[in-house]
Amino acid sequence: MNIPIADLHCDLLSFLAAVPRADAFSKDQIACAFPWLQEGGVRMQVMAIYTNVDASSMRMAGKQAKIFYDLLRKEETIVRNFDADFLKNETSDNRIGIIASVENAAGFGTEKATWPEIYKQFDRMLTTVGQLAYISLTHHTENRFGGGNYVEGVGLKEDGKRLLDYMAGKHIPIDLSHTSDLLAEGILNHIDRHNLPIPVIASHSNFRTLWDHKRNLTDEFAQEIIKRGGIIGVNFLREFLDRDVPERLFEHILHGIKMNEDSICFGADFFYTKNFPDQSRQPFYFPLAENAGKYPSILESLSKTLSESQLKKLASENVFNFYQKLWS
Repeated sequence: MNIPIADLHCDLLSFLAAVPRADAFSKDQIACAFPWLQEGGVRMQVMAIYTNVDASSMRMAGKQAKIFYDLLRKEETIVRNFDADFLKNETSDNRIGIIASVENAAGFGTEKATWPEIYKQFDRMLTTVGQLAYISLTHHTENRFGGGNYVEGVGLKEDGKRLLDYMAGKHIPIDLSHTSDLLAEGILNHIDRHNLPIPVIASHSNFRTLWDHKRNLTDEFAQEIIKRGGIIGVNFLREFLDRDVPERLFEHILHGIKMNEDSICFGADFFYTKNFPDQSRQPFYFPLAENAGKYPSILESLSKTLSESQLKKLASENVFNFYQKLWS
């Protein structure tokens, strides 16, 4: 189906920063290589700046921000900025609109960084990439800002509150995809208590009611995102769908659409898998969703259940509408 696609999460930047001889045009290396994105009709792609929680996090985040900056200049026939101007003219330009995000706020500050250093890093990265699609305070583990989704009993820390305060008014959503439940609750409470103008999304998360995994959203958090006008990107990884049933992808999508068809989109989460230590997770994706070229066939399968209007919302309209409101 020839419907433009918007996707809220891929890890092309960390792949290019960390993997020797990484090639953004090699279909064999990563499932979100540019040829796959083009084949799948992707018109908008969020590229995450991902870092571990270690002494190198600020340097690695800066390196990925520079890679993003360079992509826009070296590959200008293929990509352009996803920004307010793109949204005004998205039908007249066939290039892929790209925008950076931050997956793990350790990229702004190591555990020992001072707050002047954190503010400087934040501002420098924003200047380099131009705009951020969203910020995730944590990844799987704990950092100085809060608890990740594999951490029990750790919520929003004082440094997390301070970073949220600094984000406020900058038109950058906060992402709940990698939070512990306690951290998600703390973020929502802090935003409400201080009336902070921070949108809330889940960039690449599925639904815990269908597959009981800590990376997935409870329906309570999903409804909270929807109530606040946010969007939820459905993740393509087997680990968060159902390890054995490929069609569970469609069930997660339909569950989200049943809650609110104006809030559900794609957050495929394609990343470099060849060096992943846990071999039990191979293959990471079912064949029906194993690379970014699969979007047309995914939509074709869903067309038996969804209307054309619903398919267009899922594919890209919900994402475009969200950012149009955010930046207007």
